[in-house]
Amino acid sequence: MTEDRPVSLPKNRIFSGAQPSGSMHLGNYLGAFRNWAKLQDDYECIYCVVDLHAITVWQDPQELIRQTREAAAAYIASGVDPKRSVLFNQSQVAAHGELAWVFNCVARIGWLNRMTQFKDKAGKNREKASAGLFVYPNLMAADILAYKASHVPVGEDQKQHLELTRDIAMKFNNDYGREVFPLVEPVIQKEGARIMSLRDGSKKMSKSDPSDASRLNLTDDADSIARKIRKAKTDPHPLPDSVADLAERPEANNLLGIYAALSDQSLEKTLAEFGGTDFAPFKKALVDLAVAKLSPITQEMSRLMNDPAEIDAILSEGADRAAALALPVMEEVRETVGFLGRRAR
Repeated sequence: MTEDRPVSLPKNRIFSGAQPSGSMHLGNYLGAFRNWAKLQDDYECIYCVVDLHAITVWQDPQELIRQTREAAAAYIASGVDPKRSVLFNQSQVAAHGELAWVFNCVARIGWLNRMTQFKDKAGKNREKASAGLFVYPNLMAADILAYKASHVPVGEDQKQHLELTRDIAMKFNNDYGREVFPLVEPVIQKEGARIMSLRDGSKKMSKSDPSDASRLNLTDDADSIARKIRKAKTDPHPLPDSVADLAERPEANNLLGIYAALSDQSLEKTLAEFGGTDFAPFKKALVDLAVAKLSPITQEMSRLMNDPAEIDAILSEGADRAAALALPVMEEVRETVGFLGRRAR
């Protein structure tokens, strides 16, 4: 057992990331990217395009490269500033994979068996799922703890993974008798954090949905945004007057929630503005608002995607900064575990 010593922690360091698989969409923007930009005012922020996570299911290599650049462009267009924050893609920093292996040896199979996201993604083909998909939460823990992040912005569907990260940190510290890792805290964004499908208000808006009409992609032009909102599923009744009336009306709840989030106002205020009206005039107002808010993002993403060298340079510089932050953490981990390192000559 190694000698105990105080843990060295940044007090306000954020880590977060998104997979570069499928199109970045409104749910990503309202649930994550926009909030990441705001967090830059109060935290030291590390934002990652998690391409190692993406290959837990098969990806076309050339498409993965394109989607990695698109994800980075979406972050930047949404307000993430590569000069204020560290922005990189995961596979460029070896610490993620190395620490994930250590955590594979710390986490228990029983813990991973309880992960609901694996059950959802593997479905009935559990035995055919990749081992990477099964140990995905250990890599997520490594992403966070390689930088000793103090906070992680998470949606409700990621809270279980964050709890596992805390369990892994606690077990590592207990096993080796040294407080190496912090117990990271969640930053849960409530407003606009869960955007549902435009075709089914009971399902989350998802890049994996086979119907492109189910989501507003951040690359959609104004005509596509208008068409998708006009065709969004509704019910035959006028818009409700109160939040209580939304419980049994998922499509109305979703569209009103999107309007409230895009306009930075409460759902109650949105209901006061549109309650009792038909969907048609409300959808027109939503189209105007969505186009006004999303068009600048689409345009900036297009500019960046037309200059891949700029994106690659940003990610490379960010990877150098991330690797420098992870280096002392990994040196501490190697010493703690008992890995023999190279001696200076």
